[in-house]
Amino acid sequence: MTDLYSTQRAMRNMRNTAMQRGVIAILDIGTSKIACLILRFDGSDHFRGSDGVGSMAGQSSFRVIGAATTRSRGVRFGEIEAMQETERAIRTAVQAAQKMANTRVDHVIACFSGAEPRSYGLAGQVDLEDAVVSDADVGRVLASCDVPDYGDGRDALHAQPVNFSLDHRTGLGDPRGQNGNKLAVDLHLLTVNSGVVENLLYCIKRCDLELAGLASSAYVSGIAALVEDEQELGAACIDMGGGTTGLSIFIKKHMIYADCARMGGDHITSDISKGLQVPLSVAERIKTFYGGVVATGMDDREMIEIGGDTGDWEHDRRTVSRAELIGIMRPRVEEILEEARARLDAAGFEHLPSQQIVLTGGGSQIPGLDNLAPKILGQRVRIGRPLRVQGLPQAATGSAFASAVGLCLFAAHPQDEWWDFEVPSERYPARSLKRAVKWFKENW
Repeated sequence: MTDLYSTQRAMRNMRNTAMQRGVIAILDIGTSKIACLILRFDGSDHFRGSDGVGSMAGQSSFRVIGAATTRSRGVRFGEIEAMQETERAIRTAVQAAQKMANTRVDHVIACFSGAEPRSYGLAGQVDLEDAVVSDADVGRVLASCDVPDYGDGRDALHAQPVNFSLDHRTGLGDPRGQNGNKLAVDLHLLTVNSGVVENLLYCIKRCDLELAGLASSAYVSGIAALVEDEQELGAACIDMGGGTTGLSIFIKKHMIYADCARMGGDHITSDISKGLQVPLSVAERIKTFYGGVVATGMDDREMIEIGGDTGDWEHDRRTVSRAELIGIMRPRVEEILEEARARLDAAGFEHLPSQQIVLTGGGSQIPGLDNLAPKILGQRVRIGRPLRVQGLPQAATGSAFASAVGLCLFAAHPQDEWWDFEVPSERYPARSLKRAVKWFKENW
Protein backbone atom coordinates (compact mmCIF):
# COMPACT_ATOMS: atom_id res chain seq x y z
CA MET A 1 0.00 0.00 0.00
CA THR A 2 2.95 2.32 0.62
CA ASP A 3 3.73 3.31 -3.01
CA LEU A 4 0.21 4.45 -3.85
CA TYR A 5 -0.13 5.80 -0.32
CA SER A 6 2.76 8.21 -0.95
CA THR A 7 1.47 8.99 -4.48
CA GLN A 8 -1.95 9.83 -3.04
CA ARG A 9 -0.38 12.08 -0.40
CA ALA A 10 1.67 13.86 -3.07
CA MET A 11 -1.51 14.32 -5.16
CA ARG A 12 -3.34 15.82 -2.17
CA ASN A 13 -0.51 18.35 -1.66
CA MET A 14 -0.53 19.18 -5.37
CA ARG A 15 -4.29 19.71 -5.26
CA ASN A 16 -3.86 22.21 -2.42
CA THR A 17 -1.22 24.07 -4.45
CA ALA A 18 -3.54 24.21 -7.47
CA MET A 19 -6.44 25.41 -5.29
CA GLN A 20 -4.27 28.25 -3.98
CA ARG A 21 -3.50 29.25 -7.57
CA GLY A 22 -7.24 29.13 -8.11
CA VAL A 23 -7.52 27.02 -11.29
CA ILE A 24 -7.70 23.26 -11.80
CA ALA A 25 -8.84 20.96 -14.64
CA ILE A 26 -11.24 18.05 -14.36
CA LEU A 27 -10.73 15.13 -16.73
CA ASP A 28 -13.31 12.38 -17.21
CA ILE A 29 -11.62 9.64 -19.25
CA GLY A 30 -14.40 7.46 -20.61
CA THR A 31 -14.72 4.80 -23.29
CA SER A 32 -16.90 6.91 -25.58
CA LYS A 33 -15.88 10.47 -24.68
CA ILE A 34 -13.22 12.45 -22.86
CA ALA A 35 -14.57 15.52 -21.09
CA CYS A 36 -12.47 18.33 -19.67
CA LEU A 37 -13.85 21.09 -17.42
CA ILE A 38 -11.75 23.92 -16.04
CA LEU A 39 -12.72 25.21 -12.60
CA ARG A 40 -11.90 28.55 -11.02
CA PHE A 41 -11.99 28.70 -7.21
CA ASP A 42 -12.60 31.95 -5.42
CA GLY A 43 -10.67 30.64 -2.41
CA SER A 44 -12.71 32.75 -0.01
CA ASP A 45 -14.45 30.08 2.01
CA HIS A 46 -11.87 27.47 2.90
CA PHE A 47 -13.34 25.94 6.03
CA ARG A 48 -13.56 22.52 7.59
CA GLY A 49 -16.86 20.88 6.76
CA SER A 50 -19.33 20.62 9.60
CA ASP A 51 -20.24 17.05 8.71
CA GLY A 52 -17.10 15.49 10.09
CA VAL A 53 -14.02 13.64 9.00
CA GLY A 54 -15.34 11.69 6.10
CA SER A 55 -17.76 14.23 4.76
CA MET A 56 -16.55 16.58 2.08
CA ALA A 57 -14.03 18.24 4.33
CA GLY A 58 -12.20 21.28 2.90
CA GLN A 59 -15.00 23.16 1.16
CA SER A 60 -14.61 25.80 -1.48
CA SER A 61 -16.90 27.41 -4.04
CA PHE A 62 -16.05 27.31 -7.73
CA ARG A 63 -17.39 27.97 -11.20
CA VAL A 64 -16.74 26.25 -14.54
CA ILE A 65 -14.88 28.62 -16.88
CA GLY A 66 -13.98 26.18 -19.66
CA ALA A 67 -15.50 22.99 -21.02
CA ALA A 68 -14.74 20.68 -23.91
CA THR A 69 -15.53 17.15 -24.91
CA THR A 70 -14.02 14.97 -27.59
CA ARG A 71 -14.56 11.47 -28.86
CA SER A 72 -12.52 9.06 -26.80
CA ARG A 73 -9.86 7.07 -28.63
CA GLY A 74 -7.72 4.18 -27.50
CA VAL A 75 -9.92 3.40 -24.45
CA ARG A 76 -11.75 0.09 -24.08
CA PHE A 77 -13.85 -1.01 -21.08
CA GLY A 78 -12.72 2.22 -19.40
CA GLU A 79 -9.05 1.21 -19.66
CA ILE A 80 -6.32 2.64 -21.90
CA GLU A 81 -5.54 0.27 -24.77
CA ALA A 82 -3.69 2.55 -27.22
CA MET A 83 -1.54 5.08 -25.35
CA GLN A 84 -0.81 7.53 -28.20
CA GLU A 85 -4.45 7.74 -29.33
CA THR A 86 -5.66 8.40 -25.77
CA GLU A 87 -2.90 10.97 -25.26
CA ARG A 88 -4.00 12.81 -28.44
CA ALA A 89 -7.66 12.77 -27.35
CA ILE A 90 -6.80 14.11 -23.86
CA ARG A 91 -4.63 16.88 -25.35
CA THR A 92 -7.47 17.86 -27.74
CA ALA A 93 -10.03 18.11 -24.92
CA VAL A 94 -7.70 19.98 -22.53
CA GLN A 95 -6.53 22.46 -25.20
CA ALA A 96 -10.10 23.23 -26.28
CA ALA A 97 -11.18 23.78 -22.65
CA GLN A 98 -8.13 26.02 -21.99
CA LYS A 99 -8.98 28.08 -25.08
CA MET A 100 -12.54 28.62 -23.83
CA ALA A 101 -11.32 29.48 -20.33
CA ASN A 102 -8.56 31.67 -21.78
CA THR A 103 -6.13 30.30 -19.21
CA ARG A 104 -3.52 27.60 -18.93
CA VAL A 105 -3.83 24.71 -16.47
CA ASP A 106 -1.09 22.44 -15.20
CA HIS A 107 -2.99 20.34 -12.65
CA VAL A 108 -5.78 17.88 -13.38
CA ILE A 109 -8.00 15.66 -11.26
CA ALA A 110 -9.06 12.60 -13.25
CA CYS A 111 -11.68 9.88 -12.97
CA PHE A 112 -11.89 6.58 -14.79
CA SER A 113 -14.07 3.49 -14.88
CA GLY A 114 -13.01 -0.14 -15.33
CA ALA A 115 -9.90 -1.48 -13.57
CA GLU A 116 -11.93 -4.23 -11.79
CA PRO A 117 -12.80 -2.34 -8.60
CA ARG A 118 -13.28 -4.36 -5.39
CA SER A 119 -14.85 -3.08 -2.21
CA TYR A 120 -13.83 -4.07 1.32
CA GLY A 121 -15.37 -3.07 4.61
CA LEU A 122 -12.66 -2.85 7.29
CA ALA A 123 -12.90 -2.25 11.02
CA GLY A 124 -10.41 -1.16 13.64
CA GLN A 125 -10.35 0.03 17.25
CA VAL A 126 -7.90 1.48 19.78
CA ASP A 127 -7.89 2.53 23.43
CA LEU A 128 -7.42 6.27 23.84
CA GLU A 129 -4.30 7.46 25.67
CA ASP A 130 -5.90 10.78 26.66
CA ALA A 131 -9.60 11.14 27.26
CA VAL A 132 -10.04 13.44 24.24
CA VAL A 133 -9.86 12.19 20.64
CA SER A 134 -7.08 13.88 18.64
CA ASP A 135 -5.92 13.72 14.99
CA ALA A 136 -3.22 11.27 16.09
CA ASP A 137 -5.89 8.98 17.57
CA VAL A 138 -7.79 9.00 14.25
CA GLY A 139 -4.51 8.05 12.52
CA ARG A 140 -3.94 5.23 15.03
CA VAL A 141 -7.45 3.81 14.67
CA LEU A 142 -7.13 3.85 10.87
CA ALA A 143 -3.81 2.00 11.18
CA SER A 144 -5.49 -0.62 13.37
CA CYS A 145 -7.90 -1.69 10.57
CA ASP A 146 -7.58 -5.29 9.44
CA VAL A 147 -6.33 -4.71 5.89
CA PRO A 148 -6.93 -7.85 3.83
CA ASP A 149 -4.28 -9.22 1.52
CA TYR A 150 -5.87 -7.89 -1.66
CA GLY A 151 -3.16 -9.40 -3.85
CA ASP A 152 -0.28 -8.22 -6.01
CA GLY A 153 -1.04 -5.96 -8.92
CA ARG A 154 -3.74 -4.07 -7.02
CA ASP A 155 -3.72 -0.62 -5.41
CA ALA A 156 -5.97 1.21 -2.97
CA LEU A 157 -7.82 3.99 -4.81
CA HIS A 158 -10.11 5.18 -1.99
CA ALA A 159 -9.80 4.51 1.75
CA GLN A 160 -12.52 6.45 3.50
CA PRO A 161 -13.61 6.32 7.14
CA VAL A 162 -17.40 6.01 6.95
CA ASN A 163 -18.39 5.61 10.60
CA PHE A 164 -16.77 6.23 13.99
CA SER A 165 -17.83 4.80 17.34
CA LEU A 166 -16.73 6.20 20.67
CA ASP A 167 -17.42 3.83 23.56
CA HIS A 168 -21.11 2.95 23.05
CA ARG A 169 -21.99 5.75 20.67
CA THR A 170 -21.93 4.86 16.98
CA GLY A 171 -22.72 6.78 13.78
CA LEU A 172 -20.33 9.64 14.61
CA GLY A 173 -19.16 11.77 11.69
CA ASP A 174 -16.15 13.27 13.44
CA PRO A 175 -15.02 12.05 16.86
CA ARG A 176 -12.22 14.63 17.27
CA GLY A 177 -12.46 16.70 20.44
CA GLN A 178 -14.91 14.29 22.06
CA ASN A 179 -14.34 12.43 25.33
CA GLY A 180 -14.16 8.66 25.57
CA ASN A 181 -12.04 5.59 26.25
CA LYS A 182 -12.31 3.38 23.15
CA LEU A 183 -12.40 4.61 19.54
CA ALA A 184 -13.55 2.36 16.68
CA VAL A 185 -13.84 3.00 12.94
CA ASP A 186 -15.46 1.41 9.90
CA LEU A 187 -13.47 2.05 6.74
CA HIS A 188 -14.42 1.51 3.10
CA LEU A 189 -11.46 0.45 0.98
CA LEU A 190 -11.69 0.36 -2.82
CA THR A 191 -8.90 -1.39 -4.68
CA VAL A 192 -8.26 -1.36 -8.43
CA ASN A 193 -5.95 -3.01 -10.92
CA SER A 194 -2.63 -1.16 -10.55
CA GLY A 195 -1.59 -1.66 -14.21
CA VAL A 196 -4.61 0.36 -15.34
CA VAL A 197 -3.78 3.17 -12.90
CA GLU A 198 -0.10 3.22 -13.94
CA ASN A 199 -1.09 3.53 -17.62
CA LEU A 200 -3.36 6.42 -16.74
CA LEU A 201 -0.67 8.19 -14.68
CA TYR A 202 1.83 7.72 -17.52
CA CYS A 203 -0.63 8.98 -20.16
CA ILE A 204 -1.45 12.15 -18.19
CA LYS A 205 2.29 12.78 -17.63
CA ARG A 206 2.87 12.47 -21.39
CA CYS A 207 0.27 15.23 -21.87
CA ASP A 208 2.52 17.54 -19.76
CA LEU A 209 -0.04 17.64 -16.96
CA GLU A 210 0.36 17.05 -13.24
CA LEU A 211 -2.13 14.71 -11.60
CA ALA A 212 -3.63 16.26 -8.47
CA GLY A 213 -6.19 13.56 -7.72
CA LEU A 214 -7.74 10.34 -8.94
CA ALA A 215 -11.24 8.98 -8.38
CA SER A 216 -13.48 6.14 -9.45
CA SER A 217 -16.17 7.18 -11.97
CA ALA A 218 -18.76 5.10 -10.10
CA TYR A 219 -18.05 7.12 -6.94
CA VAL A 220 -18.17 10.59 -8.49
CA SER A 221 -21.30 9.75 -10.55
CA GLY A 222 -23.04 8.90 -7.27
CA ILE A 223 -21.97 12.24 -5.76
CA ALA A 224 -23.50 14.09 -8.72
CA ALA A 225 -26.66 12.07 -9.40
CA LEU A 226 -27.90 11.21 -5.89
CA VAL A 227 -29.64 14.00 -4.01
CA GLU A 228 -28.66 14.63 -0.39
CA ASP A 229 -31.51 12.59 1.13
CA GLU A 230 -30.65 9.60 -1.03
CA GLN A 231 -26.99 9.76 -0.01
CA GLU A 232 -28.06 9.94 3.63
CA LEU A 233 -30.78 7.23 3.72
CA GLY A 234 -29.10 4.79 1.36
CA ALA A 235 -29.26 4.55 -2.43
CA ALA A 236 -27.46 3.00 -5.37
CA CYS A 237 -26.25 4.84 -8.45
CA ILE A 238 -25.92 2.92 -11.73
CA ASP A 239 -23.79 4.85 -14.22
CA MET A 240 -24.48 3.47 -17.70
CA GLY A 241 -21.43 4.52 -19.71
CA GLY A 242 -20.13 3.58 -23.13
CA GLY A 243 -17.81 0.70 -22.27
CA THR A 244 -18.73 -0.02 -18.65
CA THR A 245 -21.61 0.25 -16.22
CA GLY A 246 -20.46 1.51 -12.82
CA LEU A 247 -22.29 0.94 -9.54
CA SER A 248 -21.96 2.70 -6.23
CA ILE A 249 -23.90 2.42 -2.97
CA PHE A 250 -24.10 5.34 -0.55
CA ILE A 251 -25.40 5.65 3.00
CA LYS A 252 -24.89 8.38 5.62
CA LYS A 253 -23.35 10.47 2.77
CA HIS A 254 -20.53 7.97 2.24
CA MET A 255 -19.83 5.48 -0.51
CA ILE A 256 -19.67 2.04 1.06
CA TYR A 257 -19.55 -0.13 -2.07
CA ALA A 258 -18.47 0.19 -5.71
CA ASP A 259 -18.32 -2.20 -8.62
CA CYS A 260 -18.17 -2.12 -12.39
CA ALA A 261 -19.59 -4.35 -15.14
CA ARG A 262 -17.75 -4.48 -18.46
CA MET A 263 -20.84 -3.71 -20.51
CA GLY A 264 -22.32 -0.46 -21.74
CA GLY A 265 -23.83 1.59 -24.54
CA ASP A 266 -21.13 0.55 -27.02
CA HIS A 267 -22.35 -3.04 -26.75
CA ILE A 268 -25.85 -1.93 -27.74
CA THR A 269 -24.37 -0.06 -30.74
CA SER A 270 -22.39 -3.16 -31.68
CA ASP A 271 -25.55 -5.32 -31.54
CA ILE A 272 -27.35 -2.87 -33.88
CA SER A 273 -24.35 -2.86 -36.21
CA LYS A 274 -24.36 -6.68 -36.45
CA GLY A 275 -28.15 -7.03 -36.53
CA LEU A 276 -28.69 -4.50 -39.32
CA GLN A 277 -25.32 -5.08 -41.05
CA VAL A 278 -24.30 -1.42 -40.90
CA PRO A 279 -21.07 0.32 -39.81
CA LEU A 280 -20.75 1.29 -36.13
CA SER A 281 -21.08 5.01 -36.92
CA VAL A 282 -24.44 4.41 -38.63
CA ALA A 283 -25.55 2.13 -35.78
CA GLU A 284 -24.70 4.85 -33.23
CA ARG A 285 -26.75 7.41 -35.20
CA ILE A 286 -29.74 5.07 -35.46
CA LYS A 287 -29.52 4.28 -31.73
CA THR A 288 -29.37 7.97 -30.78
CA PHE A 289 -32.24 9.14 -33.00
CA TYR A 290 -34.62 6.17 -33.05
CA GLY A 291 -33.59 3.86 -30.20
CA GLY A 292 -35.84 2.62 -27.43
CA VAL A 293 -36.62 -0.42 -25.29
CA VAL A 294 -40.43 -0.48 -25.11
CA ALA A 295 -42.35 -1.18 -28.35
CA THR A 296 -45.89 0.06 -28.97
CA GLY A 297 -48.25 -0.68 -31.87
CA MET A 298 -47.04 2.48 -33.61
CA ASP A 299 -43.47 1.17 -33.82
CA ASP A 300 -44.38 -1.57 -36.33
CA ARG A 301 -45.41 1.15 -38.77
CA GLU A 302 -42.61 3.65 -38.11
CA MET A 303 -39.94 2.90 -40.70
CA ILE A 304 -36.31 3.98 -40.32
CA GLU A 305 -34.16 4.57 -43.39
CA ILE A 306 -30.82 2.97 -42.71
CA GLY A 307 -28.89 4.63 -45.54
CA GLY A 308 -25.39 3.62 -46.53
CA ASP A 309 -22.72 4.13 -49.15
CA THR A 310 -21.75 0.63 -50.21
CA GLY A 311 -22.80 1.36 -53.81
CA ASP A 312 -25.29 -1.53 -53.72
CA TRP A 313 -28.56 0.36 -54.35
CA GLU A 314 -30.82 -2.27 -52.77
CA HIS A 315 -28.60 -2.53 -49.67
CA ASP A 316 -28.31 1.25 -49.23
CA ARG A 317 -32.04 1.93 -49.55
CA ARG A 318 -33.10 -0.52 -46.84
CA THR A 319 -35.57 0.41 -44.11
CA VAL A 320 -36.36 -1.32 -40.81
CA SER A 321 -39.27 -0.79 -38.48
CA ARG A 322 -38.61 0.84 -35.10
CA ALA A 323 -40.05 -2.32 -33.52
CA GLU A 324 -37.21 -4.35 -35.10
CA LEU A 325 -34.64 -1.89 -33.74
CA ILE A 326 -36.18 -2.16 -30.26
CA GLY A 327 -36.07 -5.95 -30.63
CA ILE A 328 -32.29 -5.72 -31.11
CA MET A 329 -31.68 -3.20 -28.30
CA ARG A 330 -33.92 -4.49 -25.52
CA PRO A 331 -32.18 -7.84 -24.78
CA ARG A 332 -28.81 -6.11 -24.31
CA VAL A 333 -30.29 -3.36 -22.10
CA GLU A 334 -32.02 -6.06 -20.02
CA GLU A 335 -28.71 -7.92 -19.72
CA ILE A 336 -26.91 -4.78 -18.47
CA LEU A 337 -29.65 -4.08 -15.89
CA GLU A 338 -29.72 -7.74 -14.75
CA GLU A 339 -25.93 -7.71 -14.29
CA ALA A 340 -26.26 -4.52 -12.21
CA ARG A 341 -29.03 -6.12 -10.13
CA ALA A 342 -26.91 -9.22 -9.50
CA ARG A 343 -24.02 -7.07 -8.24
CA LEU A 344 -26.30 -5.04 -5.97
CA ASP A 345 -27.70 -8.29 -4.54
CA ALA A 346 -24.16 -9.58 -3.93
CA ALA A 347 -23.41 -6.34 -2.03
CA GLY A 348 -26.43 -6.86 0.23
CA PHE A 349 -28.29 -3.80 -1.07
CA GLU A 350 -31.60 -5.15 0.23
CA HIS A 351 -30.42 -4.52 3.82
CA LEU A 352 -30.48 -0.74 3.30
CA PRO A 353 -33.34 1.18 4.90
CA SER A 354 -34.10 2.79 1.53
CA GLN A 355 -34.09 0.89 -1.78
CA GLN A 356 -33.72 3.88 -4.10
CA ILE A 357 -31.83 3.29 -7.36
CA VAL A 358 -30.76 6.14 -9.65
CA LEU A 359 -29.74 5.52 -13.26
CA THR A 360 -27.37 8.00 -14.87
CA GLY A 361 -24.71 8.15 -17.60
CA GLY A 362 -25.26 8.47 -21.35
CA GLY A 363 -26.91 5.02 -21.57
CA SER A 364 -29.67 6.08 -19.17
CA GLN A 365 -31.13 8.38 -21.83
CA ILE A 366 -32.61 5.55 -23.93
CA PRO A 367 -36.36 6.24 -24.29
CA GLY A 368 -38.53 3.79 -22.36
CA LEU A 369 -35.82 2.90 -19.84
CA ASP A 370 -37.88 4.44 -17.02
CA ASN A 371 -40.58 1.81 -17.75
CA LEU A 372 -38.24 -1.16 -18.22
CA ALA A 373 -35.77 -0.56 -15.37
CA PRO A 374 -38.24 -0.93 -12.42
CA LYS A 375 -39.26 -4.39 -13.72
CA ILE A 376 -35.66 -5.60 -13.35
CA LEU A 377 -34.24 -3.44 -10.55
CA GLY A 378 -37.25 -2.97 -8.26
CA GLN A 379 -39.88 -0.29 -7.95
CA ARG A 380 -37.87 2.68 -6.71
CA VAL A 381 -35.93 3.71 -9.81
CA ARG A 382 -35.46 7.15 -11.29
CA ILE A 383 -33.31 8.58 -14.08
CA GLY A 384 -30.87 11.07 -12.54
CA ARG A 385 -29.38 14.18 -14.04
CA PRO A 386 -26.31 15.61 -12.33
CA LEU A 387 -26.67 18.55 -9.95
CA ARG A 388 -26.39 21.99 -11.50
CA VAL A 389 -22.90 23.45 -11.26
CA GLN A 390 -22.27 27.17 -11.71
CA GLY A 391 -20.98 28.10 -15.17
CA LEU A 392 -21.55 24.67 -16.73
CA PRO A 393 -22.56 25.02 -20.41
CA GLN A 394 -26.04 23.73 -21.30
CA ALA A 395 -24.51 20.99 -23.47
CA ALA A 396 -22.79 19.49 -20.42
CA THR A 397 -25.77 19.27 -18.07
CA GLY A 398 -27.15 15.88 -19.21
CA SER A 399 -26.79 12.45 -17.62
CA ALA A 400 -23.72 11.69 -19.76
CA PHE A 401 -21.83 14.30 -17.72
CA ALA A 402 -22.66 12.87 -14.28
CA SER A 403 -19.11 11.70 -13.59
CA ALA A 404 -17.54 14.97 -14.84
CA VAL A 405 -19.85 17.06 -12.63
CA GLY A 406 -19.30 14.67 -9.68
CA LEU A 407 -15.56 15.07 -10.14
CA CYS A 408 -15.96 18.88 -9.85
CA LEU A 409 -17.76 18.38 -6.51
CA PHE A 410 -15.09 15.86 -5.44
CA ALA A 411 -12.37 18.41 -6.28
CA ALA A 412 -14.07 21.20 -4.36
CA HIS A 413 -15.10 19.09 -1.34
CA PRO A 414 -12.76 16.10 -1.05
CA GLN A 415 -13.66 13.50 1.55
CA ASP A 416 -10.97 12.81 4.11
CA GLU A 417 -9.17 9.58 3.34
CA TRP A 418 -6.63 7.36 5.07
CA TRP A 419 -3.69 9.31 3.60
CA ASP A 420 -4.85 12.61 5.12
CA PHE A 421 -3.80 11.49 8.60
CA GLU A 422 -0.43 10.63 10.10
CA VAL A 423 -0.95 6.86 10.17
CA PRO A 424 1.64 5.16 12.42
CA SER A 425 4.09 3.10 10.41
CA GLU A 426 3.83 -0.12 12.43
CA ARG A 427 1.17 -2.27 10.79
CA TYR A 428 -1.24 -4.44 12.67
CA PRO A 429 -1.55 -8.04 11.47
CA ALA A 430 -4.23 -8.47 8.80
CA ARG A 431 -6.85 -10.72 10.29
CA SER A 432 -10.35 -10.92 8.98
CA LEU A 433 -12.02 -9.40 5.96
CA LYS A 434 -15.37 -7.88 6.83
CA ARG A 435 -17.77 -6.95 4.05
CA ALA A 436 -19.24 -3.45 3.93
CA VAL A 437 -22.72 -4.88 4.16
CA LYS A 438 -22.25 -6.16 7.68
CA TRP A 439 -22.39 -2.60 8.97
CA PHE A 440 -25.88 -2.01 7.61
CA LYS A 441 -27.29 -4.79 9.73
CA GLU A 442 -25.37 -3.86 12.87
CA ASN A 443 -25.42 -0.05 12.82
CA TRP A 444 -28.30 1.19 10.73
